[in-house]
Amino acid sequence: MLTRFTRTERFLILLRCLPACLAGVLLLAAAPLWAQTFEPTLTVGAGIQASYDHTEPAAGTDLDQFELNHLRLYFSGDITSFLSGMVNTEYNSSTNNLGVLDAVGEFHTSPMFNVWFGRFIPPTDRDNYTGPFYANLWAMYRDGIQDGYPSVFQGRDNGIAYWGDFKAGIAKIKVSVGAFDGGSLGTGSTQVLAAGRVQIDFWDPEGGYYLNSTYYGDKNLLAIAGATQEQSSKTATTVDFLMERKVMNGGAFTIESEYSNYNRLGGYNSDYLKSQGGYGLVSFLVPKQIGVGKIEFLGKFAEAQFTDGIPMGTVSGAVFASNRQKTTDAEIGYIMKQFDARLFAFGENVTFNGGVGNYWDAGLGLQLQISKQILGPK
Repeated sequence: MLTRFTRTERFLILLRCLPACLAGVLLLAAAPLWAQTFEPTLTVGAGIQASYDHTEPAAGTDLDQFELNHLRLYFSGDITSFLSGMVNTEYNSSTNNLGVLDAVGEFHTSPMFNVWFGRFIPPTDRDNYTGPFYANLWAMYRDGIQDGYPSVFQGRDNGIAYWGDFKAGIAKIKVSVGAFDGGSLGTGSTQVLAAGRVQIDFWDPEGGYYLNSTYYGDKNLLAIAGATQEQSSKTATTVDFLMERKVMNGGAFTIESEYSNYNRLGGYNSDYLKSQGGYGLVSFLVPKQIGVGKIEFLGKFAEAQFTDGIPMGTVSGAVFASNRQKTTDAEIGYIMKQFDARLFAFGENVTFNGGVGNYWDAGLGLQLQISKQILGPK
């Protein structure tokens, strides 16, 4: 008797075979490269984000905080011409310890063929790829939309992924697909998590796997992408858009947006099984330099709808069957050395249609990064 499989079951069987298939492909692809001589490289770096934040809730006591938001140590290098490694750490404010952020073995023979294995960000939305250090916005991940995918730590998971950059006429296409450990995500399932993303760049290309949400006028960008993750027939899907144009020799005008649909996988609020929404962001980097930097003005509006609420009292008290969050951001940035030295003044207002949890906050944020190659040819 023949066994019939659903489309999802066939897809999961393929994913379980993916590591073995990729291992065979890697061995074949690397064979001509073993004999090449190569001087290894090593680059080390560090990054910090620190802030002052004043928060006023609609009900309750005002809060003033000085925070070390992020502290990261970076290590990366090339072992051979086709093998590289990356290790990044992240400070955990609740334990005052450093944790593993990325730990990746990278195999690459061309821009079209790259395989990563270890802990890293699965195929996802742009805002997860950029992280807090390469985003255009200081007040990240508060809107119920950006990077609601499940993760082990800071958007990462353990697994394997293929990615590649291709050119098709005037368009540049970036494709990534991978399989990741589902049991460590806290989703209630041990099934493998499947992830994929397709991005199309119509103007300048974006190299590499991780991305930025602005290039401060170094590129002209028109990019649109879709990403999805699936585990046990539960899905999380996003579509993101980025347009950036150089302005008047040194400035930049940027439009960014995203739509998300977390269907029982991921999401921001555990009181609700589903959520969806979108945001729009506009920024302008003034071309004229003032002192050691340039001024950037930024505004953002987001709206997220949470549905399929868990019955009242089971998680955090009163839970509505559905709820709507609206988030308005306004920021002024002082960009001294792009992502290596930035200062932000930010303000944010968050409201819910249930009237519970409304607040506004304002503050200052500082970001500094440094890196240096200490081994290998300059």
